[in-house]
Formats: sequence, C-alpha cells, structure tokens
Amino acid sequence: MAKNHGITDVAVLEQKFVGYGGSGRNTAILRSNYRTEEGIKFYDQSLNLYEDLSGELDFNLMFSQQGHFTLGHSTASISGLVTRAENNKALGIDSFMLDPKEIKKMLPEIDITDHPRFPVHGALYHPPGGIIRHDAVVWAYARGADRKGVQIHQMTEVQDILVENGKATGVVTNRGTINCNTVISVVAGWSSEVCKKVNVKLPFVTHPLQALVTQSYKPWLHHVVVSGTLHIYLSQTDRGELVCGNGIDTYPHYGMRSTLGFLESYAAHVLELFPVLHNV
Repeated sequence: MAKNHGITDVAVLEQKFVGYGGSGRNTAILRSNYRTEEGIKFYDQSLNLYEDLSGELDFNLMFSQQGHFTLGHSTASISGLVTRAENNKALGIDSFMLDPKEIKKMLPEIDITDHPRFPVHGALYHPPGGIIRHDAVVWAYARGADRKGVQIHQMTEVQDILVENGKATGVVTNRGTINCNTVISVVAGWSSEVCKKVNVKLPFVTHPLQALVTQSYKPWLHHVVVSGTLHIYLSQTDRGELVCGNGIDTYPHYGMRSTLGFLESYAAHVLELFPVLHNV
C-alpha cells in the first residue's frame, strides 16, 4: 500500500516481534511448477518478483534458485508429474521429467534402488525453484515499510475490535486503544479467531504444518527435494542446517511446537530416501 498506492497512515500491530509467526516458521520454498494454469501463472509472477526483490528492498534475501525436485514413486504419481510437466511447458515454465539415473547424478546421496518401501521412479525437475531466507524477507519488508512511513508496533496484542453500526472503528490492544477507519486481518491461521471478535464465522479450521531444523552439517544437499508420497520436503541452508517439512496435521489445533509423532514419522521417511542420514 505504501509503495504502490501512497497509503502510509498505517499501523502494523504484531503480538510478539516481526517474524515471530508463520512468516518466520516456514520452509521457504519458492517455485512455479504447479498443475493448473491459474496456479502456474500466479506463482510464476511471484517468482519473478522475488528475483528482483533484494535490489528493490536493498536487503540480501539470500534467494538461491538451486533447483526443485518433485519425486514420483508409482505409475500414478509419475503420470501426474508428466501432466504437470506438459502444462508447465505449454506456459513457458522451465520444468521437465528426469529418470532415476538422471536424478542420481544430481542427488548422489539418494537411494534409487528397490530397497525402500516406495522406490523412486522419476522426478519433475524445476531449475528456477529454490529457497529464500524467510526471516530476511520479513525484515526487509518491515524496513522498507518503515522507510515509507508505516508504523510497526511490536509486542502489541489485539484484544478486541471496536464496531459501530456494522463498521470496524478501532482496536483494543494491551497497550491501549487505536481508532481507525479500516481494520485488516492478516493473521493467516488465526483469521477465524480474529473474526470471531466481530461475530464473523469463517468456513475453515486451522491445521498446522510442522517443520524442523537440524544442527549444521557439511553441505551435501544442493537442491530442494519433495516427495508427496512420503509427505516430506527438505533443503539445506547456507549454514548447513537441514530444513525439513511434512504434510499438515490431521487434526486442527494452534500448537507452535513439533510433536513426537511428526519427528518419528519424518525421520523414518527421510531415511528411506537418504540413508546417509542414518549416522546423523
């Protein structure tokens, strides 16, 4: 709003600190090799914006377009990946199929034998895909907004929303009341909880997506690897940590910590793909 529309009379209220929520707790994967035309076009534009964002915000976002593998473990999954590859090609997206031997050349540590429960049959490879330093993105946006005149209030919890004649007129926080003409809720998974304050029921529930970060290791994984069948995705940061994610939890909740079940299942699945991690 500040850059494109000149709206600078804005107060951003953050319950904790900038980057505390989902923006600072994600696996930071960027790609555009989706299945549908709408998804492909939307995320390709997003990817293009990220490529120039470091210069625009004058902040190193550590965007690494290291390549993105989506593994297929069955005839059905390979068929779906081929469909995605053709859709990507038709819309000008750099994305193509690789067989197990080609995968092994780029990912020497991966197990392409028949030993795993779900052997690797192929992969959709997306060279422009990669990872970004997610907290750097948040810091850069915050700094850029501040330069434009936006006020950022950390440690400021919204406790209630004031409404008069069906219109939001302000918010009550732990630091006082703020009167305003417009209230915008940008709290992702907590949207339903915030909207309850104005008696609006949203038609969804929140299912967390858990992730983990290991200690630092010597760099060995130079691409993003995803397996929908095994419900895992992982990459390695510049500092050597493995950043690992899983599918969403099967039950809704607002927990902010990893569960033992997630850690056990993820470890079992990732070891099938990369036996080298047995000694970690």
